[in-house]
Amino acid sequence: MAMASSLQFQYSTLFTIFFCLLPFSPLTLIHGTFSEDLPEAISLKRMQKTTHLHFYFHDIVSGPHPTVVKVANAKDKDPQAGGFGATFIMDDALTEGPDPRSKLVGRAQGLYAMASERFPPALLMAVNYEFTAGKYNGSSVTVLGRNPVMSDVREMPVVGGSGLFRLARGYALAHTVWLDLKTGDATVEYNVYVMHF
Repeated sequence: MAMASSLQFQYSTLFTIFFCLLPFSPLTLIHGTFSEDLPEAISLKRMQKTTHLHFYFHDIVSGPHPTVVKVANAKDKDPQAGGFGATFIMDDALTEGPDPRSKLVGRAQGLYAMASERFPPALLMAVNYEFTAGKYNGSSVTVLGRNPVMSDVREMPVVGGSGLFRLARGYALAHTVWLDLKTGDATVEYNVYVMHF
């Protein structure tokens, strides 16, 4: 009886060592863990919110201080034309109202390129909207997508952000409120809906 009890104790001890202590062996400590679920992820989901941003974008091509410059053009094309392949870099003012003299709330910095070979024209937009006013000072959202410029309202995806807009996703609606066909200068209204934490 004592022998059976002793044997049972030995099996129980081996079971404990093998299944309870082995996961904490030096092998585990050396190799680490590739990924793990964090409990904070659950609370982050609960904290997600949507912010609506409304501003105006001023694209100035003409005059002594343009905010847009052409940096590339397709080969064998008129260098003045803004046709397929033309690429522009911009640093445009973002204002609270449609008047360029209204309160400055940030800058649109990035590039756009004529990505459609045929009519209707469409731009590829890769732009950071950097904000400088109020609680969003130092935060930004990034838009990367297709802009079919002849449409009244164009929808483009928000693919990221920084500062208060970290992990941002959403969409931007653009509507041209003023365009000078001679110079190419334009004012565009933006409504941006951003989901972030």
